Amino acid sequence: MSPSAKQLESFEAAMKFFHERKLRQARDLFQQSSLGPERDVAQRSKLNFVMCDRRLEQEIVTLGTAEDYYNYGVVLLNTRKFQEARTALEKAMEMAPGKEHIHYALALAQALGGDPSNAYTNLKRAIELEPRNRMLARQDTDFAPLAHQPPFDALLYPERQSWPERPSGPERRGW
Repeated sequence: MSPSAKQLESFEAAMKFFHERKLRQARDLFQQSSLGPERDVAQRSKLNFVMCDRRLEQEIVTLGTAEDYYNYGVVLLNTRKFQEARTALEKAMEMAPGKEHIHYALALAQALGGDPSNAYTNLKRAIELEPRNRMLARQDTDFAPLAHQPPFDALLYPERQSWPERPSGPERRGW
């Protein structure tokens, strides 16, 4: 493969990573393609390399309080970055262990990230701290896959557990 073809191949791969927002991989390939013989491709690679650097610098987030970590965790949840959200929310929990909204958001991150056991524990605590969280969780589509599975069903719908069994057959008369 000629040096020009290699340069163009690196540039095209870098553009693909760039559009996928995989900026570190794109940056490395832009740097590589900026060294090739085609001046036009090299120039565009240098510009995109600088753009990747700027965006990567912006990704550095400075968080100081539990609320900062909570808000950042919610943003990550909304962008479907469940593991990163969980990490931020766990840090918020360390800083403010009695905050019901942090327990709720962490339960959500755990549920979406495939950890139903810890999700149950944190959702239960969120409901203990603020009973309205039960209704929120019932209506939250992100909890829907777990809502009717044990033990979530008992946590979200405790009134169903207290309903008496309806008898069948002759003893049913009177109901």
